[in-house]
Order: sequence, then structure tokens, then C-alpha cells
Amino acid sequence: MFKGLGIALITPFKEDGSVDYDSLKRLIEYQIKNGADFLCILATTAETPTLNTDEKHQIKNLIVETVKGRVPILMGCGGNNTAAVVEELKTGDFKDIDGVLSVCPYYNKPSQEGLYQHFKAIAGATNLPVVLYNVPGRTGINLKAETTVRLARECNNIVAIKEASGNLEQVDEIIKNKPANFDVVSGDDGLTFPMIAVGAVGVISVIGNALPKEFSKMVRLSLKGEYDGARRIHHKFTELFSLLFVDGNPAGVKAMLHQMGMIKNVLRLPLVPTCITTREKISDILKDLNW
Repeated sequence: MFKGLGIALITPFKEDGSVDYDSLKRLIEYQIKNGADFLCILATTAETPTLNTDEKHQIKNLIVETVKGRVPILMGCGGNNTAAVVEELKTGDFKDIDGVLSVCPYYNKPSQEGLYQHFKAIAGATNLPVVLYNVPGRTGINLKAETTVRLARECNNIVAIKEASGNLEQVDEIIKNKPANFDVVSGDDGLTFPMIAVGAVGVISVIGNALPKEFSKMVRLSLKGEYDGARRIHHKFTELFSLLFVDGNPAGVKAMLHQMGMIKNVLRLPLVPTCITTREKISDILKDLNW
């Protein structure tokens, strides 16, 4: 279900910092019409820690109403308090949601056994498909390949992992040892091409917010084994991949979307917009891409 181009959906804000629901709706339509295979909502790129409960509920409902079943929806549900995540899964509103993305516990740095028990408890709390999210640069802990494979083999509804460790050797180890019904998805735009080449099935993308048509073409070519064409698109975006994250995520892609006329360039603290130098470089690349 969660294969091809997934969009790590941003949350647009108005100048006063309130959620811009109209821009969000337009953005979803733009992405679906230009190649998005599924949406990943209320996760890191959505600035979810800065959203209150009512905002998250309204965003989820608007997305469901806008999508109308055209693509699957993967919703973030994770944290570093296992009991709280389990309670949210049991009592929260997951109507019309197709799966949950659950990040490794952050800050408290559990052992591999702790990570295993955490995700096993999450899988047992829901009938929805669960996608693990390994992003050591944010959480301070790495979900090792052997733990990922253990979870994939022992928990039937743990169906995939969003791998953002940046460690291709680890990715390769997971793909080599995983069960057939478990997928690996890239969590890093810049590594999507090489990860698909070794067996990943897609990406949950930041750049896809702004350039879904171009990036989905690269993903599709890669999945079909047409690596020459995919490589050309990959290299076309090399500089942009780094620019989008130099001042933090989603500051880069929000600057790009603002320059494309789609949203206001507003983030919620502690995140701030990209610096002028970064914005100018992004603008130059967009001109080269005929935007």
C-alpha cells in the first residue's frame, strides 16, 4: 500500500501563525494530480509537535475529506512514552486512515530490546498496518537491522520501515533478511535512488511537496529498473536535496513552496524560515527547472 512516492505533508500557516486550511487543500490536490501515490500526514515535516489537539483533528479530517480515497493515508502516531502511544492508538480517531507511521522513541535512548518491546506493544494496540520510522539524527537512537527484521517477522501488522539512518549498509541488511511481506521505504530524498536500486519500494518525500511530478518520475523509473533515466533526474536534484535541509526541515521546502506561490513562508517556533542566502539559491534552482 505504501509504495512509490509518498508525500511527507507540510502544514501551511497563515501570516498570523494559524493553520491555512485552504492552502493545505490546494496542496493536496496538486500532489495527487501530479503523481503522489500516498500521503504521510501529521509527522515530522508537518511540524506536528507545534500543533494542538484540535488542529490535528481538523487537519486529519480535511485531508480525509479532500483525498476521498484516491490515495492511501499514513498518519503519524509515535512518541517516547509507550503507554501514551498505545492509549492514543486505542482511543484516537483513525477513521479512514490506512496505516500509522511510528517513530523510534526519542530522548530516552532505549536499548534494542526496549525498541522491540515498544513497537511490539504499538503493533498489538491497533489493527492498522504499522510503518516503523528510523531516524537516528532526530531521535538519538538507531533501530538496528536485526531488530527491524525481528519485528517484521514477529508482528504481522508491522508492514514496512521508513529508513532515514543514512546507512546504506544497514538498509541492504534489512532488505536481504526481511520477510517477503515487509517493505523498506526511503526516508531521505537524496538516497531514494540508490535505496530503490538495492530493493526499497519508494520514499516518504519532503521535496515531493513541491515537485511531485518530477520526483515521482524518478521513483517510477527506478522501480522499473530504468536506472539511466532515473539517475539523470536524481543528479538534477542533488544540490536541491541538501539546500532543503541546511536550515532545518521543513524550512527549505516551505521556502520553495512560497516561491512557487503555493503557501506563506511561515513556520512555528522553534523553527524559523530559511536564511536569505538559502532562499536565493533555491530560487535560482527553480528558475533552472522553469518554475
